[in-house]
Amino acid sequence: MPINTWIEQYFGVTAAGSTVRREVTGGVTTFLAMAYILFVQPAMLAAAGMDPGAVLTATCLSAATATLIMGLWARYPVALAPGMGLNAFFAFTVCGAMGIPWQQALGLVLCSGVLFLLLGIFRLRDRLVAILPEDLQHAIAAGIGVFIAFIGLKEAGLLVPDANVFVSVSDLSSRWQPVVTAGAGFVVAAALMVRRVPGAILIGILVSLGVALLLGVTRWTGLVASPASIAPTAFQLDLSAVLEPSNIGLILLFLYTDLIDTVGTLLGVGVRAGLVKDGRLERGDRAFLADAVGTTVGALLGTSTVTSYIESTAGVEAGARTGLASVVTGLLFLAALFFFPLAQMVGGAVEVQTTIMTASGPAAHSLFIHPITAPALVLVGAMMAGSLARIHWSGLHAAIPAFLVLIGIPLTFSIAHGISFGVMAWSAIAVLSGKWRSVPWGLHALAALLAGGWIQALVG
Repeated sequence: MPINTWIEQYFGVTAAGSTVRREVTGGVTTFLAMAYILFVQPAMLAAAGMDPGAVLTATCLSAATATLIMGLWARYPVALAPGMGLNAFFAFTVCGAMGIPWQQALGLVLCSGVLFLLLGIFRLRDRLVAILPEDLQHAIAAGIGVFIAFIGLKEAGLLVPDANVFVSVSDLSSRWQPVVTAGAGFVVAAALMVRRVPGAILIGILVSLGVALLLGVTRWTGLVASPASIAPTAFQLDLSAVLEPSNIGLILLFLYTDLIDTVGTLLGVGVRAGLVKDGRLERGDRAFLADAVGTTVGALLGTSTVTSYIESTAGVEAGARTGLASVVTGLLFLAALFFFPLAQMVGGAVEVQTTIMTASGPAAHSLFIHPITAPALVLVGAMMAGSLARIHWSGLHAAIPAFLVLIGIPLTFSIAHGISFGVMAWSAIAVLSGKWRSVPWGLHALAALLAGGWIQALVG
């Protein structure tokens, strides 16, 4: 049987109303739309003390593995990679604010991936998703978006610490180059996104790279080389943190955020691609397995939670309807292994000297920022904030907890804290207003667990 005939029959290309050419075009389009993660992920996890080169290799391999499984087995035009938001939670909350070593954090991610797999096997996934009200789910997505955008403004060198008002605009007269670098890429990417140009964020990053080279913010180190060694992160995870009762909440947050993200993405892409039949996703269990395997492989190799990417809709809009498009995207992730010098230039930290306000007055301060990838963070945050429109603001029983999540995540610099505010508020309001029966018992149990943790912290 000719290879073209086999491909068409296996993926059902003609039956799906597509062609091999459209599938290839869609796969390339999806890759371009989400390729920014190749530059952002090493920069984000470097903040947790991880080796950027190893993180890039782990990102490419885990994304390729999960996306190829999605394409070959589930036969969905959906690509996967380490998720935005989850990487911020990993680097800035778990490793940063909580001080958990990245090796132990990877152990928590691995555990969440295994649990994700078990949920699919025992068909408990839908019940777990139903615990959190939709308003809280949308608030979490929007709150993470604001958090990511806040980090992006910081990485651009625009925001600095301030002892009087917590955060303020940096002294641009002393070091304006990083801000101009980030701003140029942001404006170009935003304009291209409005015009619906595939790969707009990636193009914006490359524009920032060009400006950075012109202004001396970074220097040219090459384009192509052998893949960076994965040894610094591969199989370096430490499972000791999994045995700590205090970390159960973190594992559940990794799991739940991934679960919600995946459900939303698969439904969103599935509707556009015609994969939803009678309200159900055909081969949905296979698609969720691809996500679970991706997270597990990613944790073993050295990267944060792998999840389905909503940017896959760009490929669907370009004509993708089957898993053949995902196979193309997965192969492109493997090819990206050889572009470490480019990723190193884009994601490398830049040291800048600025003036910040302290309790005793202005003081010189060194900052390590990532202005080239900053535009991607702000723009992804803007897209995630679109979930605000789905919150029922007219009902205070939903609006108040949702608002606490929205402001709690960025202001505490912790996704976990923000979510806990909303969950506890939702449960407490339901109980005190006499509507506790309308809330799933699982949410009340989760609220009690979180409240116990806060009481323990207050008592000391």
